[in-house]
Amino acid sequence: MRSIRDSHKQVTHDEAMEILGQAEYGVLSTIDKDGYPYGLPLHYIVLDEAVYLHSALEGHIMDNISHNNSVCFTVVGYSELLPSSFTANYESVIVFGKANLVEESEKVDMLKALVRKYSPEHYDKSLKVIDSFKDKCSVIRIDVEHITGKKKR
Repeated sequence: MRSIRDSHKQVTHDEAMEILGQAEYGVLSTIDKDGYPYGLPLHYIVLDEAVYLHSALEGHIMDNISHNNSVCFTVVGYSELLPSSFTANYESVIVFGKANLVEESEKVDMLKALVRKYSPEHYDKSLKVIDSFKDKCSVIRIDVEHITGKKKR
């Protein structure tokens, strides 16, 4: 993997994982069978240093992953424009890895964790929704092969 050009902005692995775990959404980038990139913003969670996302059963993402499961996932954890300085403060993380579909208990565990992250006050109510939804969605696990992060504050 290529190293970060502005190495003084590079964060440690642990800092990158913290930014990744706290950001609200990220962009999953895949490549289609004709070589075109496709990026889709998605909500996600991090469990055991893997990134989990949910998706439809069919569509661009599923087609692309079945063709080539190498993916990139990018998050911006913080951003503040500094107009008078013509710059910005920010923190961001890029994950490179392999995307694979998960099933059964791993799928349900991810959906429960997704609710805990985004709707914790409705967790009990979500269990019925998850039970009815789990067969109508795909859950993708990105096994992280390389992670890099930067911040400027």
